[in-house]
Amino acid sequence: MTQAVPDSHLDEYTRVLAQVAATGRRLSRDELEACRLAGERAAEAGHGLRAAVRAHLAATRTAWPAGALERTATVLAAVEQAVDAFAEGHERAQRLAVRQEETARREFIDDLLYGRSDLGRLAERAKHFGLLLSHAHAVAVAQGPVAYSDGDPVTRQVDSALIHRFGDRRILLTTKEGRLVCVAPGDEDDVLAYFVRQTCTATGSALVAIGRPHPGAGGVVHSYEEALGALDLAGRMDLPGPVLRVSDLLVFPVLTRDREALADLVAGVLGPLRRARGGPAVLVETLSAYFDSGCVSAEAARRLRLSVRALTYRLDRVRQLTGSDPADPVHRYTLQTAVIGARLLDWPASGL
Repeated sequence: MTQAVPDSHLDEYTRVLAQVAATGRRLSRDELEACRLAGERAAEAGHGLRAAVRAHLAATRTAWPAGALERTATVLAAVEQAVDAFAEGHERAQRLAVRQEETARREFIDDLLYGRSDLGRLAERAKHFGLLLSHAHAVAVAQGPVAYSDGDPVTRQVDSALIHRFGDRRILLTTKEGRLVCVAPGDEDDVLAYFVRQTCTATGSALVAIGRPHPGAGGVVHSYEEALGALDLAGRMDLPGPVLRVSDLLVFPVLTRDREALADLVAGVLGPLRRARGGPAVLVETLSAYFDSGCVSAEAARRLRLSVRALTYRLDRVRQLTGSDPADPVHRYTLQTAVIGARLLDWPASGL
């Protein structure tokens, strides 16, 4: 790669040099800004510093006033070689530093999210990455249509948006197992809310779970595991997105804490539906839609693509088989809890 900057910029550069040599003036503010923009474009295009410096020095020697060329050509050639070697060493050290930083960052993130390191040492290392683990933190985990890594365009887009909006407000964005992970101070809800918006925009259809804030070095692990649990729950329960807040889903861990008791509830309340023609699955689906729609028959029928009459017939069958009326407030709570349990346990497909 011999050309690090556009020809148009080098042409302008040599024109300015000629004017400077003739008049002795300094570069104007606009000329300096044009050089900065050209450098940004070269970096974005993947051109290295060494090639850019070499191209400028070569252009300098070419544009040097003809009357002075004999006296300076040798010196300028030596300067070009020296600067080229200096820049090569600079790039070599920079590449090594980047690799070492990436390795250290990945090891830190693994330890942070899995809690595998000494908490005191982990808190000390966290300062290097902008986190104060003595404070409370909350973790948001985004699951998109594809897996993401640290270098993906989606990751860079979300990271750039967070930096532009919040600067150095002690935020850590990373990826883990194909998901985007954002660690933010527990008292700054606006950070994670913005992360949700940017992630949904960048991915098109992300589902984001937000754990509760927890203090201390172990708090990040706790919040991260809560968010992962919410994503798993969303998959089993078909919960609507794009945002799942663990604080809104606390009833589900309570129900699953005693799996045996939950299985007994499901079998006792919904077990009689096995006598229905075609099995219990259709009636369980009907109850689920009915409760999810706020017990509004017309809305439940729309969701199931049924007539209201057909929906009413199914609800009557539930009442006949179980002895519990979905429209009765007293019976409704037991039936709805049993339906939630059935979804959590994947009943009746699980055979429990």
